[in-house]
Amino acid sequence: MAHRKTAIAVPAEILDEVDRAARARGESRSRFITRVLRLAVRARRDAEVTRRLDALFADESLAEEQRHEADDLARHAVDWADERW
Repeated sequence: MAHRKTAIAVPAEILDEVDRAARARGESRSRFITRVLRLAVRARRDAEVTRRLDALFADESLAEEQRHEADDLARHAVDWADERW
């Protein structure tokens, strides 16, 4: 993965905490910040997916349709309880 250098202004006390946390993990400052930023971006993306799914499933007609589908599947399901592995 290609890397690019950047300059940002960070309060000294935050940078001190970052350095301590990076040292505790045996990481460089750059690696630590990259990992934390990657986690933050992933969390934002996951939150957006969750928001969209919540909006989708808030649609009562869709929820009702899915309940009917689940009931149909349950009625036609095979009982595997006696199956020997």
